[in-house]
Amino acid sequence: MTIRGAALAAAATLLSLGGVAPAAAQDDKPRPPDQMSNVGGTLLGQPGTHVDLGTGAPELPKKLTGRSWVVADAESGAVLAAHNAHWKLPPASTLKMLFAETLLPLFNKEEKHEVAAEELEGMGEGSSLVGIKENLTYTVRELWLGVFLRSGNDAVHVLSAMNGGVDATVAAMNERARELGAEDTHVVSPDGYDAKGQTSSAYDLTLFARAGMQNPDFRAYAATPRAKFPGGKTGKKGKREYFEIQNTNRLLTGDVDVDVYKGIAGIKNGNTTNAGATFTGVAERDGRVLLVTVMHPDEDESNAVYKEAGKLLDWGFKAAPAVQPVGELVPPEGMGPQDGADAGQDSGKNADNSQGTAGSGDQPSASDGAGPTAADGEEEGGVGTALAITVGSVALLAIVAYVIHRRWPLPDLVGRGRPGGAIEQQAGHEVDPENERDGDAESAVDAPSGDAAEVSAEKKLE
Repeated sequence: MTIRGAALAAAATLLSLGGVAPAAAQDDKPRPPDQMSNVGGTLLGQPGTHVDLGTGAPELPKKLTGRSWVVADAESGAVLAAHNAHWKLPPASTLKMLFAETLLPLFNKEEKHEVAAEELEGMGEGSSLVGIKENLTYTVRELWLGVFLRSGNDAVHVLSAMNGGVDATVAAMNERARELGAEDTHVVSPDGYDAKGQTSSAYDLTLFARAGMQNPDFRAYAATPRAKFPGGKTGKKGKREYFEIQNTNRLLTGDVDVDVYKGIAGIKNGNTTNAGATFTGVAERDGRVLLVTVMHPDEDESNAVYKEAGKLLDWGFKAAPAVQPVGELVPPEGMGPQDGADAGQDSGKNADNSQGTAGSGDQPSASDGAGPTAADGEEEGGVGTALAITVGSVALLAIVAYVIHRRWPLPDLVGRGRPGGAIEQQAGHEVDPENERDGDAESAVDAPSGDAAEVSAEKKLE
């Protein structure tokens, strides 16, 4: 008995030690605060996963590794499920959604701007670039294509200069975040580059996407898979040359291990050292529009942020009729509960009379025709659409069924996906299908010179 008792005691000691080691290892991982913001509902302010499954609702996907994520109905604002929704984390280039939501209404997209050398200063090392050159002239439309497709920090800095400088733009973005109810967001750098104290959350990023999608120009830029972008001047007549840029959103363009997501219509991805991979997307199926945000999944497999976002969207479309909301996306400051529903009575409004608070100024709409282009009005797209787009036309989203409770309809959600999934190589430049790391280099192509012949694939940083 004595020997047996000693053996049991030793075994108990080993079991105890075995239980301590994993806990200590887990303590090395960042953890959300015990209490976070209650904006949108008290459950959203509590750490962990929150979902209220009704009869027949499928279980959440397995092996979700994102530190924070949200699945929400884009029009009703109902949060279908969430995980650490208000955890303040580095946002990477998904913060560019707030940048666009803040500045898009300020400039006519046909306005031209000659870039000064000082406007390209102050970008962080390893920044993703679209390839803007000093002393060359670009239209506002081209600059926005650089922001949305290539996540170009150079385009962000030029637009910021047009807005009075980086400091003025940061102040405007922080003010706009407060108006949208985004209390987790503090902007330090307008391009999303890692900066001390710069934070957002899956909840806030979803708010920015929802607000931005009220602007037809925002919708069109976010849904553009590829476009021509101006390079330098060549020839005796100084004719401008162009090179192709492709959207870094893998659910929109596809990749070797990620298919174009059915019904995808944008929006924005990011990847920095501190933030890891981040992504906010919008998709439509059978008249339902969902938003998903995923922040900082594990990097055990490539394109993890897109794969997890796709799983959550698949779940959301199946579960939406049966789940009970665990919170809501709050409307912007000054927007009453029924304002969205009232605005939604007319689904054909354009940028001159659009719903919501963003993009309702007097600028031309990018969705009047085939969407924005960087060069001669041509865009290269394909199938895998969000709302059955035909050549030169955009189908309008039917929203009559959504005028229930609080609604914020999306009048003409657009998306142009590509078949095939693999990223093509265009003559004159290489394309690296992998996400980049470090700084804000999530772009697949770094075009520091702007000339097609000088565009090269960035070295992947592990």
